[in-house]
Amino acid sequence: MPEAVDAVEMRAALAGLRRTSGLPVAFGGLLSDARHARIAELTGAQTSALRGLVVSAGSGLGGKAIALSRPCAVTDYAASRHISHEYDTPVAAEGLRSVVAVPVVVRRTVRGVLYGALRTPVSLGDRTFDAAVAAARDVEQALAVRDEVRQLLALTREQVTDPGKAPGAWEDVREAHRELRGLVPRVLDPALRDELLGVCGRLASAAGARAPAARAVRLAPREVDVVACVAAGATNAAAARQLGLRPETVKGYLRSAMRKLGAHTRLEAVVAARRAGLLP
Repeated sequence: MPEAVDAVEMRAALAGLRRTSGLPVAFGGLLSDARHARIAELTGAQTSALRGLVVSAGSGLGGKAIALSRPCAVTDYAASRHISHEYDTPVAAEGLRSVVAVPVVVRRTVRGVLYGALRTPVSLGDRTFDAAVAAARDVEQALAVRDEVRQLLALTREQVTDPGKAPGAWEDVREAHRELRGLVPRVLDPALRDELLGVCGRLASAAGARAPAARAVRLAPREVDVVACVAAGATNAAAARQLGLRPETVKGYLRSAMRKLGAHTRLEAVVAARRAGLLP
């Protein structure tokens, strides 16, 4: 189920929402199909009444946010005339009154919903709305990265299992390797991060098997990332933008990698890294 797979990102976003907004309760979940979201993650809850609740598009506050694809809020959930009341029982069991719901939208498609709530009926201000929207954006970015990772993994698995590709195909492998390495730091899920690194390693090993034997070299992950960007023709500034680093930091990683590889130029570093099986 998507909720289990993406629990790390959702949990982190909800914790951030509570921290930045001051709301005592936050919960949410991803859509299992086009119209239904299941509440899978809760923080600050005093009961289990909301856990596992399936919210339908158009129903309740979260369902309204899903249907309209925009944030919605109520000052007093049970008394509100602007939402339907299918979920009053679990909401009352948790004692929630003021609630905000924000849809998680990726490429114009609603993928989930986040809630923040108080147990007192007060009007929620701009600071609270901004915090809820920011939390949803964090999940959106994480899901977008995950989608990109999955697409790249699907494209590269064939290359990993077939290292005898024509020479021209290796340029595609190298580009995929560089993109995958660039995504690794943005992936919170440790299992998916390990899978990414495993595929990168197999790509590099498959290409390294085609090259002359070279001395064993160990580079730090960020050193590999920088050399991969250099191999694609990126300047230090461009590599910094791709990796979310400062240009000075990139320069330091590159200098360290070149020393370990015994290289005197950027080109020599790339060639040595490929011969060592660190890059495809």
